[in-house]
Amino acid sequence: MLDQWDNFFVMVGSGAAALAGLIFVAMSINPESIIRNTTHKNRAINMLSGFSAIFMACSLALLGKQYLIALGFEWLFLWIIATVIFIRGYTIAIRAGMSSIGLNAPRLAGGTMCYLAEVVGAILLILGYSAGLYIAGVATIVLFAFLISGAWLLIIGIYEDPAG
Repeated sequence: MLDQWDNFFVMVGSGAAALAGLIFVAMSINPESIIRNTTHKNRAINMLSGFSAIFMACSLALLGKQYLIALGFEWLFLWIIATVIFIRGYTIAIRAGMSSIGLNAPRLAGGTMCYLAEVVGAILLILGYSAGLYIAGVATIVLFAFLISGAWLLIIGIYEDPAG
């Protein structure tokens, strides 16, 4: 069953790796503004960790001769860590109040739901339900779009930041 997903994981994993690299390069152009602003710094951490988590999840799925249950445990561990990083970074950014661009409850809820859907997909795989692949696949696509929009908000925030 898992080998039917190879193309999906190769495509999404490659895209995530490429975008993580582009975000890293974009951040290196103006690191002072990101480091000085708690919102920008945590958004950058969230975008990099999110794309890295997608890349790692795809890489784990492409490991040879792997059972869905093993993949479920790997993903569960990965996505719990990614979820904690996301929620922690977002709440720190909100509390700091340094930049309000894109910091709102619907965005926090949307991102959290993406990560939690990944966790649910992993749990379903552990329980032996291949439907976990579909849930995780859809969640990955939505999370991908969410992370791209977050990267855009980071760029906009840096240039609209009067202190930057």
